[in-house]
Amino acid sequence: MADDCNDVARQIYSYLDGELTVWKRRAIARHLDDCPPCAKGFTFEVELRQVIVSRCRDEVPESLRRRVAEAIGDSGGEAAGHGGDEVR
Repeated sequence: MADDCNDVARQIYSYLDGELTVWKRRAIARHLDDCPPCAKGFTFEVELRQVIVSRCRDEVPESLRRRVAEAIGDSGGEAAGHGGDEVR
């Protein structure tokens, strides 16, 4: 695996999470366009995240939701902006 591939592999989660600068994102996108093995790995990670989001929806007990809201200082009782019963 080339140095560029190693660099992309180390930063792929930051790339997916939008945590990189515009310039670094562009460099990784160019690399993914030019490197089929890295693009295949990237596609796998994207699909894995989609499966996790679609299938992993746990009910959060109201008592835990209240404790988290109190811990972050949310007097309205809705932790992190989630008003529903599912954590996504």
